[in-house]
Amino acid sequence: MSLFLLAFLSIYGSVHLYAFLKVRSALSFGTGTGIILGIFMVIMTCAPIIVRILERSGYEIPARTISYIGYTWMGVLFLFFSISLLMDLYRLCAYTAGLILPFDTGRFIPPARAAFLITLISALCISLYGYFEALNIRAEKIVIRSSKIPETIGRLRIAQISDVHLGLIVRQQRLNRIIQVIREADPDILVSTGDLVDGQINELSSLARSLKEVNPRYGKYAVTGNHEFYAGLTQALEITRNAGFHVLRGESVKISDLISIAGVDDPTGKRFGLSKGASEEELLSGLDGDTFTLLLKHIPVVRNNTHATFDLQLSGHTHRGQIFPFRLIIGLFFSHVAGLYDLYDGAHLYVSGGTGTWGPPIRFLSPPEVTVIDIIHDKNP
Repeated sequence: MSLFLLAFLSIYGSVHLYAFLKVRSALSFGTGTGIILGIFMVIMTCAPIIVRILERSGYEIPARTISYIGYTWMGVLFLFFSISLLMDLYRLCAYTAGLILPFDTGRFIPPARAAFLITLISALCISLYGYFEALNIRAEKIVIRSSKIPETIGRLRIAQISDVHLGLIVRQQRLNRIIQVIREADPDILVSTGDLVDGQINELSSLARSLKEVNPRYGKYAVTGNHEFYAGLTQALEITRNAGFHVLRGESVKISDLISIAGVDDPTGKRFGLSKGASEEELLSGLDGDTFTLLLKHIPVVRNNTHATFDLQLSGHTHRGQIFPFRLIIGLFFSHVAGLYDLYDGAHLYVSGGTGTWGPPIRFLSPPEVTVIDIIHDKNP
């Protein structure tokens, strides 16, 4: 964990240093202003760590206050950094063109102050838009056709939530909207594919009670994500179960002869020595292949030796990047970032773009979703 903190502070601190130099170049402030701005940026760099310390100590209100300020700043800074890099690239290209072309391109290069103001205003406007986009939770509907769904049933509807991150920022108001979308969909089954909770605060009982009031006819099922282990597994499992979910940890359930649902722990559990239940391969190999098999797995990774043993895998984790252009970075680590993917042997993978937010309460070009999956009987899918 100390290595992770060192890497985080190094990267985040470097982004702050870049922003500091941009501000100084554009505004040419004095030493006093520079010291004040520098102290602010050091505090913001350490804000996520300060929030965790306050959480663990039980200071919820200060933790929530600093988390809103610190994580909102993180989103604005990320956007400022991204736009500024594009501006730097444009200025470099225009300057280089001036060395090659027979006319002066200097008039196309904005001065440092103008470039900074354009970048800052753009970042602030996108952040404001992204704040409201994060609140606009919608139903994302997909259809899967399968001969394994009994003709007498016709259609089985599953609602998926993922990466809700109930905690300091995602609270009752956001949860009420999520519940409203779920109820409007009227699913037969509700699943959570990890990171339902985030942080280490204890005041989540009211949120769990709200979720418990949602009662699909065939039940609710969940798996762990990485943040369940970060937040404290015992507390996270208690909240999830109090919300009415059956947590599948290397185990499966069969609902009548309708569907088999298998779920596995996030790999973070293995690193913490807290994994439980059968491995993914063992779990799936023991299921009836004649029944539609749903695999719940937090990370969107498909094992080559298991895709033939399930019909649909539901995952999350990526948040669809949450704030563009971070999606481009996510794509370097995961080949399946968001949406529906057709795998071999008729299997499918759906990667949720996420229902809540992690860190900044902002989404940009990545709207939050409750996924509504209709599995329809079809003799020839």
